[in-house]
Amino acid sequence: MDGEPLVRWDWIWRNWSTGRAGSIDSLLQQHVVMALLPVVLGLLVALPIGLACVRWRWLYQPTAGLMNVVYALPSLPVFMLLLPATGLGPATVIIPLSFYGVAVLIPAVVDGIASVPDHVRQSAVAMGFTPLRRLLRVELPIAVPVVLAGLRVVAVSSISLVSVGALIGQGGLGNLFTDAFKRDFPTPAVVGIVLIVALALLVDGLLLAAQRLLTPWQRARGSA
Repeated sequence: MDGEPLVRWDWIWRNWSTGRAGSIDSLLQQHVVMALLPVVLGLLVALPIGLACVRWRWLYQPTAGLMNVVYALPSLPVFMLLLPATGLGPATVIIPLSFYGVAVLIPAVVDGIASVPDHVRQSAVAMGFTPLRRLLRVELPIAVPVVLAGLRVVAVSSISLVSVGALIGQGGLGNLFTDAFKRDFPTPAVVGIVLIVALALLVDGLLLAAQRLLTPWQRARGSA
């Protein structure tokens, strides 16, 4: 619209928290849930599948091939295909994003476990560790940096892709983009972009902090 400023601060203050479903804080909360729940679900599914692929190496190639096909599927058509089963609800967005997360995290789990040096495994066996104890106390902790690197990719991409769900009314902050387009009013779009980028940076920073917390030996090595 001619003469319309890029950002109208008064609109932001008036719509930040109105107590209605379309307020900015409400859309932000929806976005956080729909973006982060697939990350958690993806990790819960990918971890046992990845460990199975490590145990039975022949399983990895067909699994990775299938997951590559899943990851290549465009999100919007997948949302449309799910509509008859899930309706216009958050599950229509959460389910595909969870599968996308699984597709990225399975290779991360496999590569993480594969990064454990053989002599470390042999030392654990010599100390009498059972396979389960070796996995929990040795292999998974060493695999943490690789797995969390994949988790960071999944989290950031999920935060971005949620906004596509606005085309079916379930996009969290993405609804601000459709609102801006319909009214030819740029302020909601700017707010949506800024909040999505800020959320992605925050989550990525938290995951990076979690990696440093879970791998104290790397901190000690860096300070030595």
